[in-house]
Amino acid sequence: MTGDQVLILAVLATVTATFLWGRWRHDLVAMGALLVCVLTGLVPGNEAFSGFGHPAVITVACVLVLGYGLLNSGAVDVLVNRILPKSTGPTVSILALIGLAALLSAFMNNVGALALLMPVAIQMAAKLELPPGKVLMPLAFGSILGGMTTLIGTPPNLIVSEFRAATGAGVFHMFDFTPVGISVAILGTVFVGLVGWRLVPTRERTDTGSFDSGAYLSEVRIVKGSKAAGKHLSEAEQMLDEADAQVVGMIRQGVHITAPNSRRLLAEGDILVIEVEPESLATALSSLGLKLEEDLPAEPEHGIFDDEVEAPKVEKEVLQDAAADEDKNAKDKSRQDEIVIQELVVMPNAFLIGRSAKAIDLRTRYGINLLALSRQGRRSVRRLRSTPIEAGDVLLMQGAPEALSGFASMFGCLPLAARDIRVPKKGQALTAVFIMAAAVGAAAFGLFPVAILFALAVAAYVVIGIVPLRSLYTTVDWPVIVLLAAMLPVANAVATTGTADMIAHFLLDNVTQGHAVLGLVTLMVVTMFLSDLVNNAATAAVMCPIGISTAAQLGVSADAFLMAIAVGASCAFLTPIGHQNNTLILGPGGFRFGDYWRLGLMLEVIVVLVSIPVILWVWPL
Repeated sequence: MTGDQVLILAVLATVTATFLWGRWRHDLVAMGALLVCVLTGLVPGNEAFSGFGHPAVITVACVLVLGYGLLNSGAVDVLVNRILPKSTGPTVSILALIGLAALLSAFMNNVGALALLMPVAIQMAAKLELPPGKVLMPLAFGSILGGMTTLIGTPPNLIVSEFRAATGAGVFHMFDFTPVGISVAILGTVFVGLVGWRLVPTRERTDTGSFDSGAYLSEVRIVKGSKAAGKHLSEAEQMLDEADAQVVGMIRQGVHITAPNSRRLLAEGDILVIEVEPESLATALSSLGLKLEEDLPAEPEHGIFDDEVEAPKVEKEVLQDAAADEDKNAKDKSRQDEIVIQELVVMPNAFLIGRSAKAIDLRTRYGINLLALSRQGRRSVRRLRSTPIEAGDVLLMQGAPEALSGFASMFGCLPLAARDIRVPKKGQALTAVFIMAAAVGAAAFGLFPVAILFALAVAAYVVIGIVPLRSLYTTVDWPVIVLLAAMLPVANAVATTGTADMIAHFLLDNVTQGHAVLGLVTLMVVTMFLSDLVNNAATAAVMCPIGISTAAQLGVSADAFLMAIAVGASCAFLTPIGHQNNTLILGPGGFRFGDYWRLGLMLEVIVVLVSIPVILWVWPL
């Protein structure tokens, strides 16, 4: 071995050991490895940060943003409501859930797909009286399997595609991975749904929540086209129950009915008072096509202290001055800026105590909507906008970030930590799906490079407002981007130093004995093993040069070997550290490090048995 080969092997060994140690974040370890390679001359200084402009890295960032856009628009909520069964046994429910996860993972980042469906999985486990882990692990594995089916489903596929382009054979296209990926995904999903979930150890969840605001009381209107119109209240209650929401009152033509008859027919214009957990709000609205009352066009409101006790003179002047300042530009600014949803807790001695949203002209003067109110202990029988605020109330507010921040400071409210609380918007959902489908279709026909197409889709999301400009950079998982960008030059060093050729020679001489099929199986198994210990993207980046060199020495096409690496790098099922999805379910599922292999080992065996014949058929040697 040459000195450079010893150095790069030492770097790779150190990176692997550090990843396993888990003391430092993967992106920091990868960046450290890159800097070491630059300082030792393994990577030229002018190429050190070339990975940040790499098409695979740009595409991954764009996919993360597009996935957030689909989620934020409510498109995914609609899909969840349409596909998941309402009342079935555990086998059918788990099959449907992991099938949906696989479908979503094909067109959005599989980590994002898992994060989206985790609350649904936990709710499903509770209804089925199963430990959360029995549903969470199949969900995580299903999302991993689904990511293998398209070019954008998982970072290893993008990396493999770019290494293929470096050989002069061109990139893999959008659905080149589909024959192999979908075969593995279907059979893997069926196995996990029918048998695999029973192999998951029974554990209790260990994570604990922080501040619990309790359920919100919110007013929702039955609008034109709503599924609730023409149904009995009992039918609507049954559908809302699936979203963990319940009807606690009803308003018809201004009359508040605290205990409406379940046989009452609902009509367009009726307002339902529902009690719902904040994370389930979007699902509750989507299930019946309802609209938040305070999210509808504003109605004229009157004086700043209508229907309220006269405030002290000084306090009134403060409020009036503040309102006058805000009134100058609030209307125009609130329409132009990003609209967000924020929880505010009312502090003791706040100016807001004893007053209602209507009394202070919340909508017209400040451009803010009160969507819901959470009050521990009792329910108000008054309209939401007319309900006097009390100390300790948690308000679910909608408006521009600057307006919400100013309001909170002015009126003595404390913002709570952000949670995933969304209000679906039907028009945006359809637009988001159309733009995503157009980008995928154009990529499938190779009209433009994938990175360009998805960057254009991101630009469209921002222009239309599906992804607010403020959220453009916060939606990107930057540690993943840094990891990819740092490891790509290191992987290139494995090839340029001749280390890949050396490792390929070793495998051919001592393991495969020059047999191409055996070499293919060996490469996939080795990649799987490394992916269980090291990040899947880093594994793909390191193994691609070895696979290309192995194919060259055998005198066969590299395509089959690259496909084997893509499959092997994606299939990290044995440990909680090989894939982010496995890590995400560790706490909520109450799992231990050694709990994954019971299901994961059998699944990896199935992947090898299924994928190798399909690879040889679709990508012959």
